[in-house]
Amino acid sequence: MEEKSELPKLVQDDPWLEPQTDAIRRRSARFKDALREIRENNGSLAAYSRGHKYSGIHFNSASNEWVVREWLPEAKAVSLIGDFNNWNRDTNPLEKKNGGVWELKLASGELSHGEKIKLHIHGADDARLDRLPATITRAVQDSVSHDYTGQIWNPDDQYIWKHEFDPSEITAPLIYESHTGMAGEEPRVHSYREFADHVLPRIQRAGYNTVQLMAVQEHPYYGSFGYHVSSFFAACSRFGTPEDLKYLIDTAHGMNIAVLLDIVHSHAVKNISEGLNNLDGSGHQYFHGGEKGDHPQWDSKCFDYGRPEVKQFLLSNVRYWLEEFRFDGFRFDGITSMLYHSHGTRAFSAYEDYFGDDADEEAILYLKLANELISEIKPGAIVVAEDMSGMPGLCRPNSEGGVGFTHRLAMGIPDHWIKLLKHQRDEDWDLDELWGVITNRRFHEATISYAESHDQALVGDKTLAFRLMDKEMYWHMDVENQHPVIERGIALHKIIRLMTAAFGGEGYLNFMGNEFGHPEWLDFPREGNGWSYHYCRRQWSLVDNEELKYKWLAEWDRDLVNLLKERKVLQSAPAQLLHLDHENKILIAERANLIFVINLSADKSIPDYGIAPHNNTTHRLLLDSDEGKYGGHSRIDHSVDYPAHKDGELKFYATSRTALVLG
Repeated sequence: MEEKSELPKLVQDDPWLEPQTDAIRRRSARFKDALREIRENNGSLAAYSRGHKYSGIHFNSASNEWVVREWLPEAKAVSLIGDFNNWNRDTNPLEKKNGGVWELKLASGELSHGEKIKLHIHGADDARLDRLPATITRAVQDSVSHDYTGQIWNPDDQYIWKHEFDPSEITAPLIYESHTGMAGEEPRVHSYREFADHVLPRIQRAGYNTVQLMAVQEHPYYGSFGYHVSSFFAACSRFGTPEDLKYLIDTAHGMNIAVLLDIVHSHAVKNISEGLNNLDGSGHQYFHGGEKGDHPQWDSKCFDYGRPEVKQFLLSNVRYWLEEFRFDGFRFDGITSMLYHSHGTRAFSAYEDYFGDDADEEAILYLKLANELISEIKPGAIVVAEDMSGMPGLCRPNSEGGVGFTHRLAMGIPDHWIKLLKHQRDEDWDLDELWGVITNRRFHEATISYAESHDQALVGDKTLAFRLMDKEMYWHMDVENQHPVIERGIALHKIIRLMTAAFGGEGYLNFMGNEFGHPEWLDFPREGNGWSYHYCRRQWSLVDNEELKYKWLAEWDRDLVNLLKERKVLQSAPAQLLHLDHENKILIAERANLIFVINLSADKSIPDYGIAPHNNTTHRLLLDSDEGKYGGHSRIDHSVDYPAHKDGELKFYATSRTALVLG
């Protein structure tokens, strides 16, 4: 029997993982070997991840010339075309160098800022196509043809940053998930600067300390929500220039708000004209060849993470966004698809499912290297994994046998809320099951809880508010209009968000507008809706209107978020269940020396409800979802204290469909 102290820390903390010790050690050894080789050949992991400084189109001030380089190992011929040579495919050929890299040098005056360019590539398959460079930093779409071209981006007036920001100051992320284009009220695409000037102040007032930006990497189809990326180094030009994005991030930093990039390294758009697919004509350059290179569920391409050049490309992409735009970390999208050869479509019922033949060791190695790189470049960065499988160790350091993410999304929580709301009356909810789902997370792996994200709001689904209140929201949301469906919906909306935020993790996420119960769904302009933007926007006027009930939900969310921050709830140990009363539908828990009382009964309000206190201090009522300013009935007196009585009980008025916080 091996001594416990000799086991990886991940296994020491979870003895059930002991049969997987060899696999965990093998992953750690591969990581250490890869890191050692990178450092021996390149000096450091950071230096290795500067591939984007070598490839692409760059002006070399030392030699006063433009240098064009592109990795196209199996291409037969390559030339640069664009405005500068009237798109002549014969004028400026590139020369093939070592390692499959093609190169061209041009005098300083031959290219200029703003000019359109492409590469004309004679591929291994004999196709002759005009393509975008892989590391192009600016790609723009023609308004008529909708074709993309690359654009030389080297403005004289470089952006001057005004604010320094240290993401390690964010000890518990309160994330406002956002999409720039739909962040305004008008039915159109909105800009980075509009988001900075008009939406960031709302986020600051709402109390959130982190913004997660979706759809930043360039993508040809707006309706993909940014998840079918074509140009990985280009900030989406629909929303403005790179300088506009820097202004957004800089403005957020001035408000002490961290900004995360929703980065997509799990797959890529399969489009030939815009993306990386078959760039050199070989069919297996950036992606696996054959069926393995096609993602059957997402209609996209799968990276070959085992190919050194691909690994370097993706690591360079990570570094680029951290340094060029000063992002404070990432939310890695869809990594379940990366972690397994099956893309996570199989069931996970035992620990060996995470460490057996289905696990993609090359993808896992890439993620371990990416997280190591992030921690080196920006200590304190927030790196969130979107994983549905629950792989053990995903959010433990590499040194402990983990993969190195700082947080994971609690994807089971929103799914459970939707299941309950679709299939059960709230009077029938099983409190044991509910508590178990919300609090179920791996030991020492920080989790971001959420009741709903953009996924739950897309067309075909409904936001929680709309699922609770549906069409009645169209007619009964003015403050003077009383309606039982709206009253129930508002009460449960507040309870759901408090339970999720307070019990579900070490961070919390909300999709923009959902904090005030944004109605309806999200639907991008597409042929099926007549290319309409009607559902692809945020109706801020609803929450700004004092005559409507949305203000109640917004104020509840703001006070809840501020309480979480002020009392450091999410930094504290996990919540402990103090009391379950199935008959009266009451759940009581403690976290951060606060007592959370949840009464889910539709009609039972119990005066002098008593429990054994977790300590003998006198408590005050800090938050009450039944308070009038949150749309409640104001049934509880806020002027009284709540001492522990001599009989050993802490007593309070447990009103129906109410959440209380005592502290």
